[in-house]
Amino acid sequence: MSQGDLLHVVTADDISDRRRFFGRAIVWGSALVVALVAALQTAQHLGYADFGFRTWRPVLYAYILWAACLCWSQVLIRGEHGKRTLFVLPAALFVVSLTVFPLLFGLVIAFSNWNLSSPLGRQFNGLDNVRQMWADPFYWNAMRNMVWYCLAILVEYAVAFGLALLLNAEIRARKFFRVAFLLPLMLSPVAVSWMIGKSMLEVRFGPVARFARWLGWDNPSFFGSPEIAKFTIMLLDAWTFIPFMMIMILAGLQAIPKELTEAAKVDGAGPWKSFWEITFPLMLPVSITAILIRIIFKLKLADIVINLTAGGPGGATDTVTSFIFREYRDRSNVGYGTLLAMVYLVIIIIAMTILMKLADRFARPRT
Repeated sequence: MSQGDLLHVVTADDISDRRRFFGRAIVWGSALVVALVAALQTAQHLGYADFGFRTWRPVLYAYILWAACLCWSQVLIRGEHGKRTLFVLPAALFVVSLTVFPLLFGLVIAFSNWNLSSPLGRQFNGLDNVRQMWADPFYWNAMRNMVWYCLAILVEYAVAFGLALLLNAEIRARKFFRVAFLLPLMLSPVAVSWMIGKSMLEVRFGPVARFARWLGWDNPSFFGSPEIAKFTIMLLDAWTFIPFMMIMILAGLQAIPKELTEAAKVDGAGPWKSFWEITFPLMLPVSITAILIRIIFKLKLADIVINLTAGGPGGATDTVTSFIFREYRDRSNVGYGTLLAMVYLVIIIIAMTILMKLADRFARPRT
């Protein structure tokens, strides 16, 4: 082995027992500090004693101390191998501080009665929020609406696939149409809701409403009827995000070797058979990925609904996200709104896990 090769080999360090003991001691000592500060903070929060803590910052500072000691101990205990851990460990601890801790605080708030307009502040109420959610017809109506919104993705996928096939073909001004079809994706959903929903679809002076009135529609109210309002929301959201699916499918189509389609033509396969036997099966992994990402975006649908209908008429266009937003903004009900968000998070995790399992089964190559 040459000298150059030895530079890239990490050998075992000669670490003394005293050094290992010190490394473990600082980790456990700092962990005890975190536990002690958290216990004192909790005791003061519950009213058992007053230690002078005004916020939860002492717990944060103790956690930062423990994280620094943990990183230091990796070098003390494992030597050069511990330095490798430092490339990942600080980032992992930072993610924990940004996700796990807020999630735990959210769980505490979810089982509390906390109305910002009440002078009593936050009070623990057990399962009262769960019972309220179970008997809340508007929340379950928003859940049913989300099912319809997600089913509309199948139509969006079909349209996006057709546009991708069109833009992948040898047509004139192909580059211009690619840029033109991507323009809706560059706009904010808030801008789309104001430009189209508030302006073009306005009942009295909107150009689309005037054109509908000229065609014979006496009262072209796009947000007055529950069915029409829901369809309009779907249409606006689809117009915004179909280009996203289209560009992903177009990238997949361009990755298909042309030799396959040319061989199919030589064998006498027509365009329709070539599509179903070659193009569509090869596009399944890309298609499933595009649909899953689109579902994730659809589950967060709120901005268009909030700006145009605020969930109306009668909750017909409400999404779970927009309903939770109104619980916070209009009713100042932080505890109940947090519980709804937590339940929705659990439903999303379960649903996406099932969908990814099914997607992996369908996208797996068949032998």
